[in-house]
Amino acid sequence: MKSYGQFCPIAKAAELFCERWTPLILRDLAFGATRFSELQAGVPLASPTVLSRRLKQLEAEGILERRRSSTGRTWTYHLTPAGAEFAPIVEALGVWGQRWSRRELAEHEVDLGLLIWGLERGVKSDAFGERRCVVKLTFNDQSTARRHWWFVNADGRTELCYEDPGFEVDLYLVTTLRDMIYLWRGDCRWPAPWTMTGSKPAWARRALPRWLCCTPLAHVKSQRIDAKAA
Repeated sequence: MKSYGQFCPIAKAAELFCERWTPLILRDLAFGATRFSELQAGVPLASPTVLSRRLKQLEAEGILERRRSSTGRTWTYHLTPAGAEFAPIVEALGVWGQRWSRRELAEHEVDLGLLIWGLERGVKSDAFGERRCVVKLTFNDQSTARRHWWFVNADGRTELCYEDPGFEVDLYLVTTLRDMIYLWRGDCRWPAPWTMTGSKPAWARRALPRWLCCTPLAHVKSQRIDAKAA
């Protein structure tokens, strides 16, 4: 960790917080990620070695703590009181980003893995009540291996399936990856920019907007004149 060589508390805090990947790790810990695999999914461009090094640094500085998992074979990661005080700073960064950085997505920003990770963690499985509901999401601009995703909602949780789980699909949603990201970050309003195919049971169709919750910062309006229009 590089030092600014100053005793200023802002400089000392920035040495910790401004290290690459650290704000995103703190974001994911604040949103409830605890396992290494969950943290890795939130920073897919960071190698496991780099992520492990950052976690050790944050632990050494008292920002997070490791705990034995329920199986005792792996570790989970949790913010300490000192780390939890970074959460409002992370949220403030997100608000600024929503307000001043939103524009048409550049090609390298159209990230399927990050979107799927966000959807898996963010959807509200209880939106469909006690019924099991299967949502199949198809990106018609992706390769065959990356095109189809199934979300099985049952027993108060959502399971992401990379292959057909074998249940009857209640909702078929077809869209482009770019349009889905725009919807997720709050640039598009309902009705969403997708095609719904199949029988579309009325109860599932009505619950869909509540199930597919956008990012918690979707309500923040962009102030850029070149922003993607909502």
